[in-house]
Amino acid sequence: MVKADERGKMIPEDLERQISLAKAEGAVPFLVSATSGTTVLGAFDPLEAIADVCQHHGLWLHVDAAWGGSVLLSQTHRHLLAGIQRADSVAWNPHKLLSAGLQCSALLLRDTSNLLKRCHGSQASYLFQQDKFYDVALDTGDKVVQCGRRVDCLKLWLMWKAQGGQGLERRVDQAFALARYLVEELKKREGFELVMEPEFVNVCFWFVPPSLRGKKESPDYSERLSKVAPILKERMVRKGSMMIGYQPHGPLSNFFRMVVANPALTRADMDFLLNELEWLGQDL
Repeated sequence: MVKADERGKMIPEDLERQISLAKAEGAVPFLVSATSGTTVLGAFDPLEAIADVCQHHGLWLHVDAAWGGSVLLSQTHRHLLAGIQRADSVAWNPHKLLSAGLQCSALLLRDTSNLLKRCHGSQASYLFQQDKFYDVALDTGDKVVQCGRRVDCLKLWLMWKAQGGQGLERRVDQAFALARYLVEELKKREGFELVMEPEFVNVCFWFVPPSLRGKKESPDYSERLSKVAPILKERMVRKGSMMIGYQPHGPLSNFFRMVVANPALTRADMDFLLNELEWLGQDL
């Protein structure tokens, strides 16, 4: 494990330290897994600095960009992934931010030596005959751990053909814009408190009910606040009005995590979210 800062970003200096400690203990580090778009806070690791460390020590750099990889399609926000071109492998889920049909996942490799086939290929004669009349390199199924799987790339290809590069870019930019709108509206209302200023579309916040406002110095404040989100989640589910997640994070009490990704969302939906939380929590 490598330490992260208060925003959830990997600290390159600690990565360097952990590698040195591991080597001193006789271990052989071989891979660093960085993240572009963490699940809770939406953090983007500093890939350039991490790549420098990996290059210095000869380590494979993998980037988990399952959530944040689609940001590359936005000219405005792609700087968040600066350095990802130096990765040896990247995981990307277009079914997340781009809303491609489930499931649509990609593993991108810098390697050009047919690494996946060398690792996973079994050339099973009952599946992948080597004496076919066409180029057997087209039988890509022998590259993957699973034999039978859906053609994920077709979903991305069809969506890209329909929306175009600019259409997908607008989809990403719209998500960022709506997340920013939610943040600004949240700041105007009593009882809402940001966990931190978001850099992605994960908006993390507390709803502080009337009974807890102005009582942050109380010894049981954190414990009582932690019970608010589960109660409101139950109420919204039973009412059937909406569904948003919550979780604790390290020392932080349960907070809501509104992920603005659905391209059909509007500002009216953001307003409804805040109004509904106020209504559901007015008696707490």
